[in-house]
Amino acid sequence: MSATTTANFGERSMALPAWKITVSHIAAAAVAIIFLATGIAKLVVPFLVQTMFEQLLVPAWASMPLVILLGIAEALGGLLVLMPRYRRWGAWLIALMLVVFMGYIGLRYQALVGRDCSCFPWLKRSVTPALFAEDGAMLLAAMVAAWFSRKPTGLRFPAIALAVISVFAGASYGYNTIHQSGIQVPETIAVDGQPFNLRQGHIFLFFYDPACSHCEEAARHMSTYGWKKDVTVIALPTNDPQWAASFLHDTKLVAKTSSDSALLRKLFVFTSPPYGVVLDNGRVKSVLTHFEAPEPLPSLQQSGFVD
Repeated sequence: MSATTTANFGERSMALPAWKITVSHIAAAAVAIIFLATGIAKLVVPFLVQTMFEQLLVPAWASMPLVILLGIAEALGGLLVLMPRYRRWGAWLIALMLVVFMGYIGLRYQALVGRDCSCFPWLKRSVTPALFAEDGAMLLAAMVAAWFSRKPTGLRFPAIALAVISVFAGASYGYNTIHQSGIQVPETIAVDGQPFNLRQGHIFLFFYDPACSHCEEAARHMSTYGWKKDVTVIALPTNDPQWAASFLHDTKLVAKTSSDSALLRKLFVFTSPPYGVVLDNGRVKSVLTHFEAPEPLPSLQQSGFVD
């Protein structure tokens, strides 16, 4: 009786009926699939996810470190929750991330409502009241998986898993950085109805949506820059190209217009504009995803495109 009444959280789970063990496995599998997939996605395409994070008002200086850390944590949590021996640790890690995420969205809801917050870069999900229901369901599943689990023992496997995932994260980041700078742009695109050579001179490609207020603000900001005389700014509308001339007129941004946005977006992958590419004689010198003041001014000055 003494042993029974003092049994801890893990010992109670050893005597669980079969149906509770089955529920635990189902709940664990559900959250594992989601978090393994989202964690790996963050590590495989970090720059794409970084853009999404900044659209959720994550500061530019913190966006990439946060992408990498969350990718590692989500992949580790998803892996651990799959294993009955370490399920409780994985479920707690997942639950913590969900609580922090919902808390952040809740605190900044008015500023974030309607913005993209996709778990997967290719699956659209917006900040709406439904988001809290969806994440609440995942939180419940994680807690069920934790409650019907044994007490974790041993740190060797989690430590090895963390090391392996971290090495993969570093290698993936390095590959994406090199690949991004090594993109080969097409020789010519259509600019103002005429062929334009992208492999000669200093060119800034500005992708924008004419209906995007953030794009409009960025364009107005860039219209005040002291662009160097040998720099050509090419504006590429991602939607509604018929409003391109009005957009440039209203924002006072001096730029040429290209209708080949879709062609270039096969090379430069991003979810939503604004997005910029600095080209130096056809070579990708840098990619700009930060358009919150004072950016992109410091980055363009560093590239030598703006005085």
